[in-house]
Parts: sequence; C-alpha cells; structure tokens
Amino acid sequence: MTRYQDLNKTLLQSPRTWLVTGCAGFIGSNLLETLLGLDQRVVGLDNFATGHQHNLDEVQRTVTPEQWARFRFIEGDIRNLADCQAACEGVDHVLHQAALGSVPRSLNDPITTNEVNISGFLNMLVAARDAKAKSFVYAASSSTYGDHPGLPKVEDRIGKPLSPYAVTKYVNELYADVFARSYGFASVGLRYFNVFGKRQDPEGAYAAVIPKWVAAMIRGEDVGINGDGETSRDFCFVGNAVQANLLASLAQGESVNQVYNVAVSGRTTLNDLYKHLVNILGANGVTYAKDAQYRDFRAGDVRHSQADIGKAERLLGYAPSHTILQGLEEAMPWYIRFLR
Repeated sequence: MTRYQDLNKTLLQSPRTWLVTGCAGFIGSNLLETLLGLDQRVVGLDNFATGHQHNLDEVQRTVTPEQWARFRFIEGDIRNLADCQAACEGVDHVLHQAALGSVPRSLNDPITTNEVNISGFLNMLVAARDAKAKSFVYAASSSTYGDHPGLPKVEDRIGKPLSPYAVTKYVNELYADVFARSYGFASVGLRYFNVFGKRQDPEGAYAAVIPKWVAAMIRGEDVGINGDGETSRDFCFVGNAVQANLLASLAQGESVNQVYNVAVSGRTTLNDLYKHLVNILGANGVTYAKDAQYRDFRAGDVRHSQADIGKAERLLGYAPSHTILQGLEEAMPWYIRFLR
C-alpha cells in the first residue's frame, strides 16, 4: 500500500474539516471532489474571479447527496480578511489554492496580481494561524525558479524571477517561512509544474496551453505555438497535485515548513505536446489536420522546465499516478464533452 492509499484509508476512518480556497477553480474543484469522495467536511471559499459555478455543479453530480451535504460554500475574497477569518473558523486543514495565475496576466496587471497573490496570501496566513489550523498547504509555483538554468529544478536552487507573477509566488514562500520562524505556524508549499486535467478553463486570454489547444483543435481553429516549439515543460496531471496536497496536509516533523516540486520529472516540448493532443483526440473520434502556426516567443517565459521530485518522494511519500500521456488520455473525454 502506498502512503497515499494509506492516507485515504485514514481519512475515511477519521474525517476532518478542510478549507479549500479557490474551490470553484481548476485544482480547487478537483480537491473538493476528492475530499467529499472521502467523506470529509469541506468549507469552500471563492469569489468566482477565475472559478466557475459549473465546476461546483459538476462536483455535486459526481458525489452522493450525503457527501455534498458536508460541503459549505462561502462566496468571498481572500483580499478581505474578514472573509478569510470566516472561512477558517473551525477548520482542521487549509488548502490554499486561490490566486491569480498566468505570467501574461501579471505582466498586463501587476497590481491586481500582487493584491490577490501577496495581500490575499498574507490574510489567509493570519486567519489560519489565528484559527489554530493544524496544517496550511499552499499553491506555490515553478515560476519561482526564474532564470536559473539548471535542470532538473531542485527546490533550494532558484534564480531571479522573470515576471510579476513569479515574484508574488516567491513572496508567498518567504511569508510562510517567516510565519514558521516568528509564530511557530507550520506550512507546506507546493511548486506546481504545468498542472492540467478536467475543469481547467479553456476559455479566455490567459488559458493554459493544453485546454487552449484542445479547444482550438475540437473547433477546427488554428493552434499557435510560441517560439520554435522546442520549449519544454514538465506537465503534471491534476490527480498528482491532489495527492501532493493531501500528503502535505498530514505531514509531520521535518516534512513541514518545506517547499516541494509537484510534477512527474519529465520534459515534453510544445511540438511533442501538439502531436500527443492530435493523436489522443483522434483516438477519441476527433480529427485535426491543420499544421501548427509558429509565433514569436512570449515575454516572461522560461525556455525549459523539469522538476526533481526526489524531495517530495522522500519526505511526503509522493508517487505520481499519471504520466503526461496517461493524464491526457484520462482528461480528453472531459474536454470533448465540455467543448462540444
């Protein structure tokens, strides 16, 4: 039995109360679905800035009425301390996913990105500390590695940030460390690497590459690749991110007050990703025959990204359940249903 399987068994036998911020978003709604499926009590906080009611509706359809009854939703904003305090009341474990993602968004509007990702994060730290939450796990980012050229990325070696978004996610780690030193409030940061899967929004100017390309392919539209297509990423299925969050929530001893890479330790170029999507769509009855359209490189993007996940494996018992191909194969039917 893996440590994650053992954890699931423990949670079923001894339910806790969880707060998921950003619960109507992509990763947050997947966490919500998993926790309710394990008969946990969940409080959700979201302001629908990037999350959607239809994500919550879908979660409701995937769980039993008894499980859904254990969910309490608060429509609120992490920039409001009172909302954070109300959400943290009586909570055992905090999974802080709420943020404004996207490097381009942060370049276009650094002020709002700062308000949400730094001021909102600080509000959540204060509220969770004052509520005496047993654990605080937060969404960090691989963007923190910035211009450091080394591969694979190791947690204690970072470079200079390349975007306002990267600055905000690094500041999160600094604040978390200070709260551990100054107040004895423990936390765990998870540096996500290009997470993908069901309920990832394919619409809007700041959509992530996988849902954006899948949407274009299903609709027969052009697919644009930034640069020469040899930029590479460590694409991580959302189920792996869910696993890391739950393992981190119950971590103890030297495993807390740490940051961890959450990925599969792989490298996939954009050109290879394009081919994978065409092939998997074809296997699901959707034919796409257009050539990719190459564009200029995008400001703020790193050239290559790959994670060393040894620390998470060693201290958390993290063991990725899906490769990129396994994740795409599992997620594709959802994208097709959602976009048709």
